[in-house]
Amino acid sequence: MYKNIFKSIVLLSSLQAVSQENLNDVSENYFTENDTVKKLKEVVIEAKNNPSKSSVNRAGIKEKDLPQAIQVIGAEIIQQQQSIRLSDVIKNANGVYVGSARGGAQESFWSRGYDMSANNMFKNGFRFNSGSIPEVSSLEKVEILKGSAALLYGNVAPGGIMNMVTKSPNFRTGGEFTMQAGSYNFYKPSADVYGAFNNSIAYRFNGSYENSESFRDFVTKERYYVNPSLLFKVSDKTEITLQADYLSDDWTPDFGTGSIGKEIANVPRNAYLGAKWSNGTTKQATASILANHEFNKNWKLNFNSSFQDYDRESIGTERIQPAANGDWNRPYGRNKAVEQILANQISLQGNFKTGKIKHQLFTGIDTEISYADAYTFRFFNPTTGTTVTNYDTVNIFDPASYDASNELPALPSEITRIVKTETTRLGIYAQDLISFGEKFKALLGVRYSYQEAKPETYNITANTVTEEKIRNDRAFSPKVGLIYQPTKSITLFSSYSNSFTPNTGVDINNEAIEPSIIDQIEVGVKNEFWKGKLTTNVTLYQIVNSNLAQTAEFDANGNINTNTNVKALSGETTSKGIELDITYKPIDDFNIMAGYSYNDMRYTETTGATGSFIEGDRLVRTPQHTANLSFFYTVPTGIFKNISVGAIGNYIGDRVGGWNNQINPTYPNGIWDREIPVNGYTTIDVSLGYNWKQFTLLCKLSNITNELNYTMHENYSVNPIAPRQILTSLRYKF
Repeated sequence: MYKNIFKSIVLLSSLQAVSQENLNDVSENYFTENDTVKKLKEVVIEAKNNPSKSSVNRAGIKEKDLPQAIQVIGAEIIQQQQSIRLSDVIKNANGVYVGSARGGAQESFWSRGYDMSANNMFKNGFRFNSGSIPEVSSLEKVEILKGSAALLYGNVAPGGIMNMVTKSPNFRTGGEFTMQAGSYNFYKPSADVYGAFNNSIAYRFNGSYENSESFRDFVTKERYYVNPSLLFKVSDKTEITLQADYLSDDWTPDFGTGSIGKEIANVPRNAYLGAKWSNGTTKQATASILANHEFNKNWKLNFNSSFQDYDRESIGTERIQPAANGDWNRPYGRNKAVEQILANQISLQGNFKTGKIKHQLFTGIDTEISYADAYTFRFFNPTTGTTVTNYDTVNIFDPASYDASNELPALPSEITRIVKTETTRLGIYAQDLISFGEKFKALLGVRYSYQEAKPETYNITANTVTEEKIRNDRAFSPKVGLIYQPTKSITLFSSYSNSFTPNTGVDINNEAIEPSIIDQIEVGVKNEFWKGKLTTNVTLYQIVNSNLAQTAEFDANGNINTNTNVKALSGETTSKGIELDITYKPIDDFNIMAGYSYNDMRYTETTGATGSFIEGDRLVRTPQHTANLSFFYTVPTGIFKNISVGAIGNYIGDRVGGWNNQINPTYPNGIWDREIPVNGYTTIDVSLGYNWKQFTLLCKLSNITNELNYTMHENYSVNPIAPRQILTSLRYKF
């Protein structure tokens, strides 16, 4: 017996001698975020010392070994800052910002000068239709992979991708109930419950309900969200996770204040200019299965499949474009868009050696097929059957004209056209992280992507179907990265990668125009101090689209081209900048996050033909400077024990709204001047809270300086940011 006790003491002493850094190295080398088979045994270690581990790189590569920047915003930060919208979470991500709040239906995000909202938004690793406003309460974390991600994700813009990770089941029992209430009759109860049916099946359920008004008159929102999930531990080597969620969002279309010429219209922040009968609804459902199998400690196989159904419809008056004196013919608008996406991923991850050289291989295939329908409507006079374009005429500077209570209901409307687009995507990829020793590493990879889009136009009025030109795009996307680590806490890296962007239109021979190939070079340094308590990342990048599609200067006969659908890959844009990230967590109860980004994105080559952009012109909706700084501290001892205090400051620099200027001889100086200057702004939120046993009370005062500024989608959805507001959260954790 004493001999066994002695052996146990020796074993415990040996375990204590193993550094935490080595434990994390082992965990990160062999497991990805989706691999939970063995991670369950180490959850305490990872939760405490590696809360920001990401799955967005998919290959299980340690972040310090990846030759590009990753930023992870975890559930702790989301809860501490009482984030309601994804835009609240993104305040912590430098260089990522809200480009617009289009019609109040969605938030569009930009990074490094590129729009992330078309193809760069993901949920649990699958492409996510960004036409909705995602639910935040169910998120475990938000991961941002800066720069090019085409190698692993295919047709994505080079600015970066965003992956939302929902909370998943585990074999512990617990949960929490939260009630949030705040300004403008905001109410939101939510629940998160998890546990296990037995040793093989675990469950989790997230749900929330939101009912709120707005600082904008007559604007309301009502949302339901449920997110159930199950985890099946089939064996010690195999696990299957089933996830599903459903969002129902009823909202008021709100196109903001509008603009006149080159200025934002000077109307009160609360003034709602649309018809009060305007309404919109979004329904979005997803379901996925994730299967992970571990052959041994070095080789793993993952199979993931997902289905998504999206449906958004709105009706109202829209596109606020008044005359110089403020008169505005309020136009009717009805929109409907639906999409179904079926996606599959299968990947193999392995660690092996060739001599003394280590390899971390990741290879796989992904497929996606989507069916998207876009509807066009007309409003008509029920007596005459004639089309009616405008609802009425108001003056945006005269509240009495648009704030009347005797509004008439909308005229009847009908579908006139449906554009159905079937898009098929296929990707085959392989990458290898090669370690030549402790200090030198290289990441080599390539992807082949195939994409086919088949649009058909159904003219309901004429009862005809027109098959448009099928677009076939093929591209190889290589990536080369070099890593030098002079010490375990310092990483120097450089990388080259490219991505592709499909184009619309035809060339001078009436053939579908080829995709644009975009090259990116990135260099940086990552540092860890004090066993990871302080991390700093500095990244410099340049992104060049040297074959930007723009209106062709001449047609096939050599004559001046006047058809804007006839294009040539003859332009160029260049985006270059620097990003700095700092995170500091000296103790468990105190964290600091800071960041700064400089971006300069301009047209660097154009033809000068009619319709082309202006060389040297900065692209719209791309601020040159952004910055963020936040902290949160809970007093651990003393008379103020369990009192928490926090703050976040977010800066968005000067930018340009509207559309970029174009060459047009019919305008003065030959320039179609349509850019709207927008000044930079800073918002500051502060919070105060108290923990008592299983209860947490947090109060947040947002935009404490009552800053007034705007997000802009071109020139017709100019939406003011929210004024000073208060939000209170009461959480019970069990």
